[in-house]
Amino acid sequence: MKLQANNDTWTLAGRTLTSRLIVGTGKYRDAEQTRACLAASGAEIVTVALRRVDLSAKDNLLSWIDRDKYLLLPNTAGCYTADDAIRTLRLARELGIADLVKLEVIGDKTTLLPDNEETLKAAKVLVDEGFDVLPYISDDPIACRKLADMGCKAVMPLAAPIGSGLGIRNPHNIRLIVEQATVPVIVDAGVGTASDAAVAMELGIDGVLMNTAIAQATDPVAMASAMKLGIEAGRMAFTAGRMPMRRHAHASSPDAGLIE
Repeated sequence: MKLQANNDTWTLAGRTLTSRLIVGTGKYRDAEQTRACLAASGAEIVTVALRRVDLSAKDNLLSWIDRDKYLLLPNTAGCYTADDAIRTLRLARELGIADLVKLEVIGDKTTLLPDNEETLKAAKVLVDEGFDVLPYISDDPIACRKLADMGCKAVMPLAAPIGSGLGIRNPHNIRLIVEQATVPVIVDAGVGTASDAAVAMELGIDGVLMNTAIAQATDPVAMASAMKLGIEAGRMAFTAGRMPMRRHAHASSPDAGLIE
């Protein structure tokens, strides 16, 4: 018998996907470790920071990824203005990399939190130019609604600051975003371990994007496998429907028919 999670697909920008885990490609030791972690994760989408890839080098990060096996998601990590992000993704399009893109505009170098105003500005331009935009954004239901209304193909609220591993800091806001969502919701940044991934999925989101949690684990390949299982378990728990939380104890066995 197949588990329900294995038959549970979702759609992102017209693409039907089985895996709900999206993985990054930074911070790995080498190409071999990168490929091993991608395989262990079961991910179908892989994101690459364009500004951190030497596109002139023959053996660059893009050459490590099997484009027949993985859908490439170029991102604008390292951009601090809307103009920088727009320029970076226009270059990606000219290079024929992809039209499905992750938009990331950072507000400052200390917190690496997103700049909502610049993100909204860049998203409007990119959507109008025909990009399938997946914006990284704070866990702000209003900003997420505006991005969806302007035509973004998903919204990607953070769980916690990038690379922090703190897990879901504001589950209430994530639930609000899910409740109003008209596009997929993908939690991005801050997941630290498999239980964080499971908690994220139990909130009803569609997917989780992570990098540091896998790449900086003591055993990255094992953690990639753990994250895959955490995503599947959390999704299955969500679709199964959890028991209600109660203030007081509730006996598992009925009182009727007790032996005196």
